[in-house]
Amino acid sequence: MRATFLPVVFLLGMILAGCTKDSGTQPDPGRAAFIGDWTVTSSLKLTYDVTISEDPNSSTGVFIHNFADIGWSYAPAGAAIKGSKIVLDANQTIGDGLTISGSGTYSSSRISWSYTIFDGADMVTVTEIYTRP
Repeated sequence: MRATFLPVVFLLGMILAGCTKDSGTQPDPGRAAFIGDWTVTSSLKLTYDVTISEDPNSSTGVFIHNFADIGWSYAPAGAAIKGSKIVLDANQTIGDGLTISGSGTYSSSRISWSYTIFDGADMVTVTEIYTRP
């Protein structure tokens, strides 16, 4: 009986040693992972491009040019990188008076967004996926 007990204990030990606890947190990709050109697929049935650039006055800040497809001639939306999240600056108005709020999460070389946009009359919740062109 002892001869069969040791292989079972060894096998059980190997199984337990191979298990790791999943913390559920995303690794910090760093601000550089967010910087560059992206193609956006929106829940509003739109496809358009954005560019994310560094805010030179902040170690975590970025600018999102053409956010919500407002046009390249408008000032960019501001956001901050917090680990694997990108969070729009609070109380921000872009384009012709559109108020935005929300955040995205970077994972597997893409950003998944959920944000609201308020035009003064209607509030719309938008989901978008940013991928590299």
